[in-house]
Order: sequence, then structure tokens, then C-alpha cells
Amino acid sequence: MAAPNKLLVLDDDPGVVDFLQETLAEHGFDVQSQTSPADALERIKREPFDLVISDIKMPGMGGMDLLPAILGVRPGQLVLLMTAFGSIDLAVAAVRAGACDFIAKPFKIEALVFAIHRAFHDREMRREIVRLRARLPSTDTGQLVAKSPRMSAVIETARRVADLDLSVLLTGETGTGKGAVARFIHDSSARARRAFEHVNCASLPATLIESELFGVRRGAFTDAREDRPGAFITAADGTLFLDEIGELSLETQAKLLHTLESGRVRPLGASSEIPFRARVIAATNRPLERLLRDGLFRPDLYYRLNVIRIELPPLRQRQEDIVPLVDMMVERVADKQSRAVIGVSAAAMRRLVAYAWPGNVRELSHLLERAVALCDHDTLLPEDLDFPAKANDLGALLSDSAQAPVPLDELERVYVRRVLESRGGNKAEAARVLGINRRTLYRKLR
Repeated sequence: MAAPNKLLVLDDDPGVVDFLQETLAEHGFDVQSQTSPADALERIKREPFDLVISDIKMPGMGGMDLLPAILGVRPGQLVLLMTAFGSIDLAVAAVRAGACDFIAKPFKIEALVFAIHRAFHDREMRREIVRLRARLPSTDTGQLVAKSPRMSAVIETARRVADLDLSVLLTGETGTGKGAVARFIHDSSARARRAFEHVNCASLPATLIESELFGVRRGAFTDAREDRPGAFITAADGTLFLDEIGELSLETQAKLLHTLESGRVRPLGASSEIPFRARVIAATNRPLERLLRDGLFRPDLYYRLNVIRIELPPLRQRQEDIVPLVDMMVERVADKQSRAVIGVSAAAMRRLVAYAWPGNVRELSHLLERAVALCDHDTLLPEDLDFPAKANDLGALLSDSAQAPVPLDELERVYVRRVLESRGGNKAEAARVLGINRRTLYRKLR
């Protein structure tokens, strides 16, 4: 037979303590009691309790002060607060501070017993979630989530090309996970144990990008005090990932094309070329076809890189992936920050799924990282999510328009174009969001 749950009851009124200790014992609990918050805290340090039931209004150290002190010594401790001064604000503050529940005096003992059982039930559910997550079979996709059809197709293509010694071009909006897909291709290939070199072409000044890519010989320019191999050489038999390839100058593009076609790289200041064996994966968030038309990208380099092209969908077009992404990111961030955050409330998840995510997976990751760092409880609530000030706020849009009145058709035109832009130019998706058919959308766009 399982041992009874062990409770600690704390109240500065000895009569309340005696009543609760006797009554809860009749309901099958092992009940200990204290009338001093300081003594209770010392006892909690010495011995474990399944649940602490504490009054809020006490002389010296109240329940709202005692709560963080308890969680400081026992982070997973269940604490149920009770008070004769119950209010919604105080209840929310108690839960945000880490209490598992809140009950207002006067209460029926049945209500308290129900709250105790609910606390234990919720704890078991959380533990079961952790157990089930640990038992989930690995899909071997690293940090990638692919529940949606579009992302599943991306992963399938990436798997198929992993061992093909061909160039791959990854395209898609900023923050869609092109770096993660490049890493997945590398890890799924025979080169997995070799180097993975990542060069962000947009983060380096034009004067350094060539030495970073191709290497440099001592004396090639003023600051070149020693020989330094470039990324093509340091990648060796592994993978060279050229991120934001659309940012390269035409001159550097010409040198890159020659390197790719010859299989040899010439460091700056060198008189001869060196063969390289790395597999090249390139990525861009810029529409290369438009750069071609504008004369900003070489057609021959475009055709050389665009052997196998994988287009990553924006997060708003893969809503099925948001929930598992959130679960994965919260678990990862909580572990990294050593925070006891185990999940997201249903209301918070609804907000996460409804948001358009213009910054895609990167924006979601940053938002959750902040939420986990600043929350005071084990489950993220809607108020923990720091969305942009006017995200999805139709009221704010109308309010701003009313301050400087504009014709209704102009407001409609601007709104339709904003929705279309937020959907990456996808007219079918924009029409669905606007609640109109595509023919009506085309007419409005004209």
C-alpha cells in the first residue's frame, strides 16, 4: 500500500492549524504543522513534503514572501496558498510566483481536499509528459520539426540529396531554418564526421570576405602577417555552408564560380591553386531571380549553385509545426537556462499558433527564450509572451487610421497589401486570411 501524501500546514492561528491537521488526517493525509514561517522554512529545508499549505497573511513573513524562499531551496515544491483576502489579482500573482493553486477563506474542507488532489494530479500529468517525451522515438532530424506536409517534403528532399556530391541551394525567408537544414544535410551524409564550416557572407565586410573564403598568404596585404587557410580548405572533406550568398559582390562571385568549377582555390597573394574537397551548400533569403534581372548576380554562378534547390516555407505556412516546435524549444531553453519551466498553457499556445511570425522560427525561438528567462512559474502564460506592440492588433490599426482619417478604399488597399506581404506574396493564403476568394483578391489588387 502506498504511503499517504505528506503535507505541511502553516498558519499563524493555532486553532486553524489544529483544525486542518485533524481534518486532513481524516482524509488520509500525513499532516505536519507549523505556526511560524521561519520555522516552517527551516523544516522544509530538512525534510521533503508532497505539498505545503500556507496562509498568505502572517506576521513577519507572509505567504507571498515565503513562497519564493521555499522554491529557492526546493524548486519543485508544490505550494498551495490560502487567505481571507482573496481576489483575482492576488490569485494571479500567487500562480505567477509559482504557487500550484490558491484558495480563499472561508472555504469548505471538501474544496481544500479537491484542490490538494488536483495539485497532485497536475504534478503527475507533468511527470507523465516528461516521461512520454523521453520515450518518443528519435526522428533523427536534429533541431528540425516536420509535422506539416511542406516541411516534411523539405526533410525528405534533404535526406535524398545528403549523399549526392552536388551543390545545394537553400532559399526562403529570414529565420526559416536554412542553417538547420544545411546542418541536417551534412549530418545525414557520409561527411557527418568531418568539418562543417559556416560562413555568413552578409556579416563580413567586402575587404575580408575573399580572405575568409579563399585564404591568404603572408604579405598579401598590410595586415596579412601569416599564412591563413580559408573556409574552402578548413572544411577539408566536410561541408562548406555559404550563408546569404546573394550578398557577395560581382567580383567575388566571379572568383567563387572559378573555384567551384575548377575544384581548386587560390589564396590571396598565392601564385598557385590548391585543390579542395568540401561539399558546398549555399543559402539566401533574397530572390536570386530578381538579382539576376537587376544584374546583381551572375547567371553562370546561379546555374552552378542551383543544381538542387530546396525552398523552405515560412512558419505561417506550416502551422502544424508550431506546437511541436514550441515544446522542443521550451524544453531546450529551460534546460540551457536551468529553469523549471515544463510547458505552455493552452491559452498561451493559442496565441502562439495564431500569430503570423514574420520573423519565422528565429522569432519564435527568441520570444520563447525571453519568456522562459523571465517567467516566475513552471508553465508559460499568455502574459509571458512579449509579442510586438501591435502584432495582430486590428484595434490599434483602426485607431491609428482614425487619428489621420483616410478614405475607406485606401485603408482597404493598404490592409490587403499588408496581408499579402505577410503571406510572402501567396495570393491563395492571403485570400483565405481575408475571407475572400482569389478572384476578388485579384480585383482588389488591380
